[in-house]
Amino acid sequence: MTTQHYSIEINAPKEKVWNTMLDQSTYREWTSVFSEGGYFEGSWDQGSKMLFLGPDPETGKEGGMVSRIKENRLHEFISIEHLGMMKDGVEDTISEEVKKWFPSYENYTFTEEEGVTTVSVAIDVGEEYADMFEEMWPNGLAKLKEISEKL
Repeated sequence: MTTQHYSIEINAPKEKVWNTMLDQSTYREWTSVFSEGGYFEGSWDQGSKMLFLGPDPETGKEGGMVSRIKENRLHEFISIEHLGMMKDGVEDTISEEVKKWFPSYENYTFTEEEGVTTVSVAIDVGEEYADMFEEMWPNGLAKLKEISEKL
């Protein structure tokens, strides 16, 4: 497992960027670079369970991640703890495949200076996905910037 770091400056207040990132409709839009048709079920409240779902690119069936909101400091920081996988409608938090990488974290920090928000991301990824995410994350953050600045 490795931790990858990304950041982007967005010409919008951090409250607006936060809401754009986490609102269901705009979440679907900016995360489409990772998984077309992806969405979440659950609450962003600290301690809440979250499911990050979408069509599995290999099977076309619904799959995704079983997670928990580890920490939520409104408009400043959110930490997602990934605990398992969702496959064919079944949660898996105990298989050997899942035990290789759980728990892993996806952390977002929002800082604002003079109306410009910097979103910093730290995400734990398995070595087999590192190259893929090196390409996807900058595209995802660029999409978040585009949406945040046009709203």
